[in-house]
Amino acid sequence: MRHPHRLAFVLLPRHSLLAGSAAAEVLVAANEVLGEPRYAPLMLSLDGQPVTAACGTRVMVAGALASAPPLRAALVVSETLPGAPEPSAAAPAITAAATAPLGRWLREQAAAGALLGGLGTGAAWLASAGLLQGYRATLHHAQVAQVSELHPQAVFSSNVYEIDRDRLSCGHGTASLDLLIAWLAGEHGDAIVAPLLAHFGLDRLRARDERQRAPLSARVPNAKVTEAVALMEANLQEPLPTEDIARLVGVSGRQLERLFKQHLGDMPSRHYVELRLVRARRLLRHSGQSILQIALACGFASASHFSKAYRARFGHTPRDERSARAVDWQAQHATRDAARDAAQEPASPAGGPNPETP
Repeated sequence: MRHPHRLAFVLLPRHSLLAGSAAAEVLVAANEVLGEPRYAPLMLSLDGQPVTAACGTRVMVAGALASAPPLRAALVVSETLPGAPEPSAAAPAITAAATAPLGRWLREQAAAGALLGGLGTGAAWLASAGLLQGYRATLHHAQVAQVSELHPQAVFSSNVYEIDRDRLSCGHGTASLDLLIAWLAGEHGDAIVAPLLAHFGLDRLRARDERQRAPLSARVPNAKVTEAVALMEANLQEPLPTEDIARLVGVSGRQLERLFKQHLGDMPSRHYVELRLVRARRLLRHSGQSILQIALACGFASASHFSKAYRARFGHTPRDERSARAVDWQAQHATRDAARDAAQEPASPAGGPNPETP
């Protein structure tokens, strides 16, 4: 039996308990789907002592960084930024004395060929260790601007998650589910996605380029606008006329237009089309439906009408979108297979035997 791949989760003080545990649970579920123990999650702390999560729960760990066995991946789980003060006496600050060894350890893992990742603000710790130059990464949207300014050598996005070669990252706690499932799909093919989604009661895997979003009610302080958008999102297949939406939320059509312009910077009709096109792009990338089926599901009367609107919004046709997805999938799997083949090649006689790395 092959050795399981060990993925270490480095838990920092006041980390998100949800992010770390959800990611580890995906690996456990993957073992069930695959029918063998292919993955072994490993919880580590800086010093081997239990770590207090943001919710106050003390989490037991397997050991300290220095005791880690060979790893397939090392993911930093954090809700704070390097150098940020800790407000809670129950969760002491991550001192400079501890930060430096963490950076060195991460660089050692990278040199050994491990994947590196960050959950929550974990990507900021990778950047501070000099391990994100030229990589795309993400973290909680509230910290993207600050971290981007400190580390311009990396490209930080507000996407739900990012997978860029050997770097994995996500922001919100629940995004760790999407991140790990998407990564496993790259390792084992798309067939693993459906059973994992079913295991966690999820209806879909979010695309990596979906944006992190605070609830609309938190971003738009107007109940009429949020009610109108909710109606639009609930009626993408058969779009409602603007006048009907206005009537249902209790304002005139002219008033609704003024409110949308004030709070969303757009007209209701254009915002509605945007919602339908974004939904269509998601289906093109992540479903097997035909282009006509997607057009009808998103409220377009014909494939030609859909194609024209799609090109105007995204700069290319729905057919181009689907073709690009197929090329991207083939490239990802070719890269993965090449890396596996290289790892399995025997070492030259001068180099001695090639030890198996779990």
